[in-house]
Amino acid sequence: MNEIALQRLEYDQIKQKLMEYAVSYKGKQQIEELQPMLAAKLIRGKLDETEEARALLELGASVPIPSLDGIQPFMDLLQTGYVFSESDFSHLYQFLRSCHQLMRYMEAKEVAAPRIGSYAASMYTMDSLRNEIERSIRNGRVADTASKELMKVRKKMTVVEERLKSRLDSLLGKHRTILQENVISMRGGRYVLPVKKEHRKLLKGTVLDESASGQTVYMEPAEIMNLQYELSGLKAEEAREELKVLTELSTLAAAYTHELKVNVETVGLYDFLFAKAKYALAIGGANVELNEEGRVELREARHPLVGRSMIPLNFSIGDGYSSLIITGPNTGGKTLALKTVGLLTVMVQSGLLVPVGEGSRFAVFTNLAVDIGDGQSIEHALSTFSAHIRNVIDILQMADRSTLVLIDEMASGTDPGEGVGLSIAILEELHRRSATVVATTHFTEIKNFAAAAPGFENARMEFDADTMRPLYRLTIGQAGQSYALLIALKLGIPPEIVKRSREITGSGYAAALPGEGETQENADCREGSDSSEGEKNRQKPQDENEEAPRAIENLAASATSGKTGSSGPSETSGTTPASSALALPPRKLQLGDRVYIPYLGRGGIVYETEDAKGSVGVMIQGQKMKINKKRVTLQIESQELYPDDYDMDIVFETKENRKKRNLMKRKHVEGLTIEKRPDE
Repeated sequence: MNEIALQRLEYDQIKQKLMEYAVSYKGKQQIEELQPMLAAKLIRGKLDETEEARALLELGASVPIPSLDGIQPFMDLLQTGYVFSESDFSHLYQFLRSCHQLMRYMEAKEVAAPRIGSYAASMYTMDSLRNEIERSIRNGRVADTASKELMKVRKKMTVVEERLKSRLDSLLGKHRTILQENVISMRGGRYVLPVKKEHRKLLKGTVLDESASGQTVYMEPAEIMNLQYELSGLKAEEAREELKVLTELSTLAAAYTHELKVNVETVGLYDFLFAKAKYALAIGGANVELNEEGRVELREARHPLVGRSMIPLNFSIGDGYSSLIITGPNTGGKTLALKTVGLLTVMVQSGLLVPVGEGSRFAVFTNLAVDIGDGQSIEHALSTFSAHIRNVIDILQMADRSTLVLIDEMASGTDPGEGVGLSIAILEELHRRSATVVATTHFTEIKNFAAAAPGFENARMEFDADTMRPLYRLTIGQAGQSYALLIALKLGIPPEIVKRSREITGSGYAAALPGEGETQENADCREGSDSSEGEKNRQKPQDENEEAPRAIENLAASATSGKTGSSGPSETSGTTPASSALALPPRKLQLGDRVYIPYLGRGGIVYETEDAKGSVGVMIQGQKMKINKKRVTLQIESQELYPDDYDMDIVFETKENRKKRNLMKRKHVEGLTIEKRPDE
């Protein structure tokens, strides 16, 4: 499966939690290599194995899983000619004994756990190797019984050591007055006496060492020198005999390389199995039903990293609809629901029991595509929208009928009008490919699309409007809302602002604008030096040429309203009036065209055609703006609004500038200029 998608669902954190329950290097290794499986039959078997292991633990069983301490280096050095030490064989002996115990235990559990019990049946007892180690190694050293030659040497060593001890005891009594202390020491493997430095010549022998202070010398008495040499020779012979025993044992162990590997792998598998079982008990994991038809039904599901503090999630998809659009307030649990569905799915396909209620079922998916978060760091300087698009491109490259697609916050990070349209088109394409899609959004147009489109369904995260708290419960079949205005009101936003916001939200910005006269009055008031001057301006009759642009614009708006019933975007479809009513063939915008700008919710007249950058000049209620052509929708062509010989300057120029331009055509006037704002 897609590794990036698994990371976004925090699959690695599940593996880290699972790792805490493994005790061997082989068990941990299997967890590290754990990946979702794609074959339903294989997944079914692994789930049932984990269920058997969980059931054994739940009954209080103590499974005797052998320790693999010291086994890894042993296995690495097998058949390399390496001679193992007494410590190595002590570890191996304990491992072989534990394997035998595990085999007997699983044999007794054959009825209760037939699946996992069968693994023990494939293990080897290796009685010959175990018995030979037991005979040859005792208490961490080669035993006397390991070979006849070794036994003979050690008997001789005992006799010599007794003679040495007797001589040394005699020397201690004889030279007590010249000794620093009445003890026998060893230096370099030889027995010595601690003699005071000033009396060193009173004892016949060899100085082998002296103290740090220089006050004591350690001397080997001449009387025991021959016995010391004899004992050193016997020790060397003992070492040779021990090496022979260890070499023979190492050769014997190498002959059991295959059997040892099988046992080690099987023990690692049991460690892995019971780690999964212990984790299942910790999170309340249960076995589930599987299908390959894309049907998912979660009952009382919880995110395993959130635990029992999470409100259980009830979720279904695949029966009647394959795309689910989840809506609701911020921090209401939409993203958590998305992650829960995705993470539990990959856990099930990894053979893990998951925290769900009885009767839950999961579909087996071949591909997983996840777009949760923008997936980019600030340092990369990529916008949220750009990151979303990159993710969507990856999703479209893999999406098919066996793909689970999870998308968080569709249409976010860009212009709502374009973002919504693109999101719906993406949803349609994913549905055409028969992918299973779960997405979250705040946009009404996407909710409306899901309500009307076959194969789609809405769902909402519930919210308590009285307590202002999300309930974290998912209700399928209903679209939710963001509750932004209600939350704003209860948090202290003035009621008049919230009321005005409701007007704009309900009827669109253009429809919610004040009347034309009021707008002009406000403009006049702002231009006037005081209120009385503003009043004069309102009472003063306007030049008919000055009134013409606004009359033409109002006429265009009225014509549009007559065709569509509204000058703003459709509340239910999310389309502009022109796009839904006229369906004009695409052409370049021309001077005088009436256009609609969805993201402003307003209409205007084209005063300047498309430039090299794709921007079009649009005059909106007397204000000139440059807008990209992709954000502009044609409503009425200019020829339907104006006569063929109509002077467009009347629409686009002010009365003062028109007078100046006419004067300039007749003669040169010193200091006469026509001023324009930067956007003009």
